[in-house]
Amino acid sequence: MSSSPLIGRFEWLTRERAEHLAIVDDRESVSFELLGQRVRRVAAELRARGLSGRRVALLVTQGSRWVEAFLGIIAADAIAVPLSHLHPEAEQAWFVQTSRAATVVASAETRERVAGFAGGLPVVLVEALRESSIGPADIDTGARDVAVILYTSGTTGKPKGALISQGNLEATARLLGRAWQWSADDVLLHCLPLHHLHGLGIALLTALYAGSTTRMLEKFDGPRMWEEMARATVVMGVPTMHKKLLDAFDAAGPETQGRWAAHAARLRLVTSGSAALPTTVGERLRALTGRYPLERFGMTEIGVGATNPLDGDRVPGSCGPSLAGMQLRIVKEDGTDAAPGESGEIWIRGPSVFLGYDENPAATREAFSEGWFKSGDTAVFLEGDYVKIMGRTSVDILKSGGYKLSALEIEEVLREHEAVADVAVVGLPDETWGEVAVAAVIARPGRRSEVEGEALREWAKARIASYKVPKRVVVLDDFPRNPVGKVVKPELAKVLSQGA
Repeated sequence: MSSSPLIGRFEWLTRERAEHLAIVDDRESVSFELLGQRVRRVAAELRARGLSGRRVALLVTQGSRWVEAFLGIIAADAIAVPLSHLHPEAEQAWFVQTSRAATVVASAETRERVAGFAGGLPVVLVEALRESSIGPADIDTGARDVAVILYTSGTTGKPKGALISQGNLEATARLLGRAWQWSADDVLLHCLPLHHLHGLGIALLTALYAGSTTRMLEKFDGPRMWEEMARATVVMGVPTMHKKLLDAFDAAGPETQGRWAAHAARLRLVTSGSAALPTTVGERLRALTGRYPLERFGMTEIGVGATNPLDGDRVPGSCGPSLAGMQLRIVKEDGTDAAPGESGEIWIRGPSVFLGYDENPAATREAFSEGWFKSGDTAVFLEGDYVKIMGRTSVDILKSGGYKLSALEIEEVLREHEAVADVAVVGLPDETWGEVAVAAVIARPGRRSEVEGEALREWAKARIASYKVPKRVVVLDDFPRNPVGKVVKPELAKVLSQGA
């Protein structure tokens, strides 16, 4: 038996729930027993290649093969570095190089793409790994062993690699399984990206840890999600996804709407996270499902810190009280705890809080205070210790469509355009996306046409992920600045809002 509670749990499931379906995708249905066999083969092959203790990047089609690759990597005592299908080649190469990956695992569909950014590293196919003829691996990994590196935007430009242990992942799955009453009877309808903790830890691993079935779709598709709900009990999403589900519902005919409404009414649980849920969206989902969506507060670095109750009052606009097993404080600028109604920064402590930032001890020290992780989110306590998030403590962190974006990272890329003299990116409220990134640009003399309209956006799409590309570019003569020349972003946001 593995010493890791995470891998040990999956080992137990492969014996006790052997025939129960673990993953259903568009290609196959995989039982827990078969999943376990394949994970052991992947682990054995990776160990034989000398990859224990090394970093292994993966860009695999979402579905059973992704799960087998990920669990196989950590069962081999290697460290997984999930990549996103949304990132262009330049960004993929940066993640591979920065993580110091020794190998990249691909699937048949992604092999050619991976070869373009692997930089000479070995590329192995998960289809070959899971059919390895090497005997099954003996799994012996520990709870504090790093399982995965997930990259999260910070305030200094480039993303930081969060080191997340097997124990951190297990704690998130265990605590949420208890709070949200997961069971083997549940079926999770899953289409969230797996390079993001929401899709990986909060959704997928929580379902697997409970012995539930996960119906995995490769990407979000509104009408298809509605149809698949007929066989689901749980749907997890970000506000943008929920808004697009409602848009698809509104575009459907009466007969289809009736069928979809019946599917929604059978759901046991609908959650929303990664950004604030507009109450207009929440109330419409309440009308369809019978319950207001369960909002919660989570981050790559902490898992989940607070959640509205499964049973009991769900307060729209609040992420509920602290999750049982986690500790949450709201701390004012003077370092004292905020009273109800007073704002401050959320500090979190508990078993799912990450180990630190990869190769960045300064950022790790900055993020913690006496064992408490400083979230960077400003919030207040409501009645009953429910937490209401007011926004990011730093104006340079935006939340759009469930993703946390760094304005400084986007600015850094846009400044590489030869026609850009200066640029400032701010977030503006948006019902669908929560926030959208808007870039204010000062063009070099005579070169305005190269950056206005869609020109700069099209240029950026080849350099950063599509969800990071500003939704709008506005060319200005100058920005609001303070006496020392620093851009006053709150004032700039007002200017851009007025011109929307």
